Amino acid sequence: MAQSPDPARNAAMLAKAETLVEALPYLQRYAGRTFVVKYGGHAMGDPELARDFAEDVVLLKAVGINPVVVHGGGPQIGAMLKKLGVESKFIDGLRVTDKATAEVAEMVLSGAINKELVGWIAGAGGKALGISGKDGGLVTATKVERTTKDPESNIEQAIDLGFVGEPTAVDVTLIETASNAGMIPVIAPIAPGTDGETYNINADTMAGAIAAALGAARLFLLTDVAGVLDKQGNLLTDLTPADISQLQEDGTISGGMIPKLETCVHAVEAGCEAAVVLDGRVPHAMLIEVFTARGAGTLIRR
Repeated sequence: MAQSPDPARNAAMLAKAETLVEALPYLQRYAGRTFVVKYGGHAMGDPELARDFAEDVVLLKAVGINPVVVHGGGPQIGAMLKKLGVESKFIDGLRVTDKATAEVAEMVLSGAINKELVGWIAGAGGKALGISGKDGGLVTATKVERTTKDPESNIEQAIDLGFVGEPTAVDVTLIETASNAGMIPVIAPIAPGTDGETYNINADTMAGAIAAALGAARLFLLTDVAGVLDKQGNLLTDLTPADISQLQEDGTISGGMIPKLETCVHAVEAGCEAAVVLDGRVPHAMLIEVFTARGAGTLIRR
């Protein structure tokens, strides 16, 4: 005798089918396009979130999108410096990267973190290629120059942050070669300068420069907050560069969100289609943002 259908099971199966159908126009829109994803400290060290992230990236590749991952590692660098007894010096909250610190940063970023991420992606069934800005002439950096105002004289003084750089040239040949060969590039934010030195680069800045050079469809900055919030704590889902200037002026945006949004604005003004600030602590947030009408974070476009 045939079993009567289980209404609850049928509803669950139908919901799954509807999710796939909802994703169809987005799958068609982004086929063959590039997504640059900045993967940060929030998920590092959490195996569950790392596994979810790797699955998301492998799924994107499987449906014909080319993901490119750029990772950070500030907390891990700090922990290793402490372990090795290397003292960190800070000026205005910014770490001064001397020669010893730069060597540790490269070891942690290009070594431990990069290869761990490659391993997670392999575990999810993908092929990842772990590189840094040094490989294939990918990124050329120049030393960051910062100034601070002396509180007594009000005179601006130059700050020497040591081996901290910013990208000035990006050659995407290696990324495109790897992507065309079915691989997922995983990039550590380290790059050489024209002076022959090695520079540590902010991972958000590195991801933004690479997204612009690739003409990426999306730049995703995975963070520890839901996105950009208004003064009442509500998520702002769509912003333009002009909106961001206004929100900065009235104090809605402050602290660490300011440089993140500046990175997004620079990227969209230099060739990236749109940037998204997302909560990386939410499982599969990137897939929800890409493949659903509602989205999951704050979208920045011109």
